[in-house]
Amino acid sequence: MSQQRRGLGKGLGALIPTGPIVDGTGTVAPANGATGEPTGPRPIAGAYFREIALSAIIPNPRQPRDVFDDDRLKELSASIREVGLLQPIVVRSVGGGQYELIMGERRWRACQLAELDPIPAIVRNTQDDELLRDALIENLQREQLNALEEAAAYQQLLDDFRATHEQLAQKVGRSRSHITNTLRLLNLPPEVQLRVAAGTVSAGHARALLSLDSPEEQIKLAKRIVAELLSVRAVEEIVSLGSSKAAPKAARERQPNKPSAPGLVHLADRLSDHFETKVKVDLGRRKGRIVVEFATIDDLERIIGTMAPEAVRAMKETED
Repeated sequence: MSQQRRGLGKGLGALIPTGPIVDGTGTVAPANGATGEPTGPRPIAGAYFREIALSAIIPNPRQPRDVFDDDRLKELSASIREVGLLQPIVVRSVGGGQYELIMGERRWRACQLAELDPIPAIVRNTQDDELLRDALIENLQREQLNALEEAAAYQQLLDDFRATHEQLAQKVGRSRSHITNTLRLLNLPPEVQLRVAAGTVSAGHARALLSLDSPEEQIKLAKRIVAELLSVRAVEEIVSLGSSKAAPKAARERQPNKPSAPGLVHLADRLSDHFETKVKVDLGRRKGRIVVEFATIDDLERIIGTMAPEAVRAMKETED
C-alpha cells in the first residue's frame, strides 16, 4: 500500500494543544516566545489532541444517525487518501485504551475505507460543547494556518460544534464573506487541495479556480499556475474565457472588446457587502447578468432570505 498522506492539515487539531495531560484536564503550558507571550494555541481545559488507532475507537451507541450514503463515503475516502484527514474526529476516553466517538462517525468510517491509521482526534473530557467551541474559535485567531487548514477548521466548527457564520466572523475578526469564500476551498479536487496545502497554489488562485465548473479543468489550470508561475490576475483572466487552455495574453487582448459601464465594479462591491458573498456584475452587448456565489445550501437560503424575505416566508408557510 502506498504511503498515506498525513500532516498537511488537521483542522482543529492545529488549534488545540497535544499532551501531556495535567490533572486530567488536558491543560498544558503554551510555548512562549522571546517576549514571554504565548506563541502557540492557548490551552483548552478538558480537551487535547492526539492520533489514535482505528481499532481503539468504538462508535457511539447513542448516535442518532444510522444510515450513511455509500457513494459519499467513497468520495470522502478518496479525498482522505489524497490529502489526509483535515478535520479530526472528537472522542472521549472510556478506559482500557479505548475511545468512544462523540463527533465524526462518517469521517471515522471513511478512514477505515482509506486505511488511514492512526487518525487525528480531539480527546474531550468536558461535556460542555459551548466551552470547547468558543475556545477553539478563539485559537483560530491566534494560530497561523494555511488556507486549507483554516477552511477545515471553519467547517468542523459549523458541523460538529453548531457554530454559525456570524459567530465565526465575530470571534476571529473576519468578514462573513471571508468565512464563506474560505469554506469554498474544500470543494476543490483533492489534487488541487494538495497544492494549496503545500503553498504552491495560493488561496487567491484557488478561489479563481472555483469559477471553473469542471474538476478536470481546475486540475489542469492548477498545474499551469505552478509550471508558469501565473499571477492571480492572469488566472482570473483565463477563467473568464471559460477554459484552462486559454492563454493570459489572449484574455488581455479580448477584454477591451467587452462593453463596460461606469460604476459596475462599485455596484458589485456594494452587492457583495450586502449579501456577504462574492457578486459579479457583467454587461454584455445586448444584456447583462448578476452572478451571486454561495458555498452551501444553508448559505444559499440565507442569501435568498436577504433578497426576498417575503418569498421565503411564503414558501415556509406553504411547506408547513
